[in-house]
Amino acid sequence: MASDGVTQADALDVWRAVTVQAVRSDEPDLTTRQLAILMTITLGAPPHTVRGLSQALKIAKPAVTRAIDALERHGLAVRMEDEDDARSVLIVRTARGQMFLATMAAAGAKRAAEAAALLKAI
Repeated sequence: MASDGVTQADALDVWRAVTVQAVRSDEPDLTTRQLAILMTITLGAPPHTVRGLSQALKIAKPAVTRAIDALERHGLAVRMEDEDDARSVLIVRTARGQMFLATMAAAGAKRAAEAAALLKAI
């Protein structure tokens, strides 16, 4: 058990609830790598490049490129030319990508609140 009363089982239950909601939705079924990249470009400070994402996630650049290709096909992220350096390509989350993550975050927050309420009742 963690010091805040949340067990590994509790954490996995929240993750399961979010995953189940994603599976049941009409939204794209992302791989873990694609989801990690989408979260990184959403939560991390920009700018985001393939090289930077590769370094941050400690995965090969071709793997990042393939994941970004898929995110673009789903309309969750886009590649944009860097206005300051035309040789550089920036990876940016789209509004649809933001909504996708907001839905997942809401599901996680709801399940976490339910788990916290159960812990208080014990």
